[in-house]
This record gives sequence, C-alpha cells and structure tokens, in this order.
Amino acid sequence: MKEYTLIALSSVILTLLIDKLARVGIFKQKLFYLFLIIILGFKFLVNGYLTGSGIVMYNKQFFLGIRAGSIPLEDFLFGFSMVSLGIIFWEFAKRRIK
Repeated sequence: MKEYTLIALSSVILTLLIDKLARVGIFKQKLFYLFLIIILGFKFLVNGYLTGSGIVMYNKQFFLGIRAGSIPLEDFLFGFSMVSLGIIFWEFAKRRIK
C-alpha cells in the first residue's frame, strides 16, 4: 500500500475541510496563490537539495514514485497542507482576537 501517498492526500482533504469549517476562505484569495508560488520556489531549493543529495530517502513501496526533479509528489502535498493550515489558523485566530 502507498501509505505516504494516502496520508499526503488525506492532509490536503483535511486542510480544505478545515478552511471551509473555519470559514476563512484562503483558497479564494489571490494573495494566497502568490505566497504559494514563493514557497514552492524555496521548496525546490531546500527539499530538492535534501532529496537530491541522498540526505532524505524514500522507500518506493510507500509512495507513487512521481517526482518533480528529485522531490516526490507527496512532499508537495504535505507542503501545501502545512503552509495552508498555518495561514488558516493564523487568519482564524486573528478574527477571534478582534
């Protein structure tokens, strides 16, 4: 079974659900996508170095094997979820403090 893929996809679905439940709506904001592009650039630098140099290795039985350069697709999904959740929680907390 491709556990890493399943968990990565689950993290994206959970992130979308949390955004909807919290009524933050970050995926409707253009600024979010600009921020995501910037983060993607840094992901290629850092994650690309880590996976390309052999510092971080993946067992092929746990992920799809689809890569952008040396970076597995699942890393992009986790990165999307991590960055998005950080923004969602920040925006949600900001509203609650006002």
